[in-house]
Amino acid sequence: MKVLILGGTSEASALARALAERSIPALFSYAGRVSTPKPQPLPTRVGGFGGVEGLAAFLADKRITHLVDSTHPFAERMSRNAVSAAQRSGIRFIALTRPPWEPMAGDRWQRVASVDAAVSALAGPPQRVLLAIGRMHLAAFAARPQHHYLLRLVDGPEAPPPLPRHSVTIDRGPFTLDGDLALLREHGVERLVCKNSGGNGAVSKLTAARQLGLPVVMIERPALPPRQEAHSVDAVLAWLGHNSDPDAERGV
Repeated sequence: MKVLILGGTSEASALARALAERSIPALFSYAGRVSTPKPQPLPTRVGGFGGVEGLAAFLADKRITHLVDSTHPFAERMSRNAVSAAQRSGIRFIALTRPPWEPMAGDRWQRVASVDAAVSALAGPPQRVLLAIGRMHLAAFAARPQHHYLLRLVDGPEAPPPLPRHSVTIDRGPFTLDGDLALLREHGVERLVCKNSGGNGAVSKLTAARQLGLPVVMIERPALPPRQEAHSVDAVLAWLGHNSDPDAERGV
């Protein structure tokens, strides 16, 4: 057995720790979206593979037997490539995913299907808007220059974002409710735009928005090909044929 984890999420890091504790041969791959990725207890590579062909060649070269896609729910291209490369290589494949967030009583969500739809949803008078979407799609919001945008990023932008009015805060989750309440109040935020990433690490902004009565433009996840999914590290370990307790496996 040799496992390749396509990572970048807290779930991927938790799986890496579990595999390392059990001495299961595995590699960890980062896409390279952030400048200082979190260290992992497994051999790690950073960067793309070169599409489906490149990933399939990597799987063969490294003798990978099991592929786990634990990338961000919005890493659509990588997830599609993983499905195709696993099928082409004839290896076992599973996605370790987070269930999406669902609105609760008091939420003021406007669900949209894409970043472009989120831009369209911001038509209207100037507001102070928190863009909690990462750095890849910031330029799209230049089409709504009337707003002041608060950008929450993991790394500082390499070049000034093409937004005439904006502020930048550099931070890495997991975030807290007290911290997000303070952030929204300090910057006078009137609306949030975010992706439906799911999980606990960034849900506090939604709780804060609910408590403050703020509307949220929620970008829904992209559609992906049919695939086997798991929602916990224990479920992936079971899929791999391993016990959830490393001491039990060692006979301790």
